[in-house]
Amino acid sequence: MIGNYFRKMIGATQSPPRVGLAEILWSWLGAFLGIGAVAYINYGWLDATGLLLLIGSLGASAVLIYGAIKSPLAQPRNFLGGHVISALIGVTAFKLLAPHLWLAAALAVAFSVALMHATKTLHPPGGATALIAVISGPQVTNLGYFYALMPVGAGALVMLAVALLVNNLAPRRRYPEFWW
Repeated sequence: MIGNYFRKMIGATQSPPRVGLAEILWSWLGAFLGIGAVAYINYGWLDATGLLLLIGSLGASAVLIYGAIKSPLAQPRNFLGGHVISALIGVTAFKLLAPHLWLAAALAVAFSVALMHATKTLHPPGGATALIAVISGPQVTNLGYFYALMPVGAGALVMLAVALLVNNLAPRRRYPEFWW
């Protein structure tokens, strides 16, 4: 019985094949332009206002929506829904449990995973979005539920626009695979 448990950790399949240079370059271009657009708006227009548009979980999303464009986890429903749902859960966890940040952090991520599963919006960076709502300090926590709209929703929309433009320039790439 114990042996079967540890044998599961060996894995069952081989690593996927390496992608070609063209795929690498298109992924690079999308990530550069997507994060570049969000960062430009963040630092060029919003920095002086105290608002923000750039959060770390968008970097993880860039890997999916520009580098793994066929993945169900990278599709617009998952990308937008996963981030916004997770942001709302993260803010709620912080508001209810702020004196106990360890518990707020754990519950924010756990409930985000569960609700993303339940709503068919699983997007791994959403877990980070929920965690950021709890652990980032006053610049984020003072936003309250506005955090779900900006930076999360607005930043994701900017990146989605870039993904739609860049991912469809290459003849062999198509994004999205599905919307809803």
